[in-house]
Amino acid sequence: MARPDDSLDEAAVAEVLSSLSGWTLADDGRAIHRSFRFDSFASAFAFMAACAIEAEKLDHHPDWSNNYRTVDVTLTSHDIKGLSQRDFALAARMDFHAARGKDV
Repeated sequence: MARPDDSLDEAAVAEVLSSLSGWTLADDGRAIHRSFRFDSFASAFAFMAACAIEAEKLDHHPDWSNNYRTVDVTLTSHDIKGLSQRDFALAARMDFHAARGKDV
């Protein structure tokens, strides 16, 4: 069984990515990306605060930016220069928090 920080092969990435909504694979296959839009800046900021706590729990941190109601997220495991289970675990938690924040 793969450890959370082991690199995933293309087949594993495709399988896990297919279970997530709105996430896309980077051209080089080493990261996933999603843009989240919220009803307000406050909702976007609350989403980021909740996801920051999730990231700390997973010891995994997103590359992200916020512009008013939009949060752009890129996830990759820099230490392995690719995707690991931690990327997808954080993506799933982000999806959960986005749904609670009325992602539009």
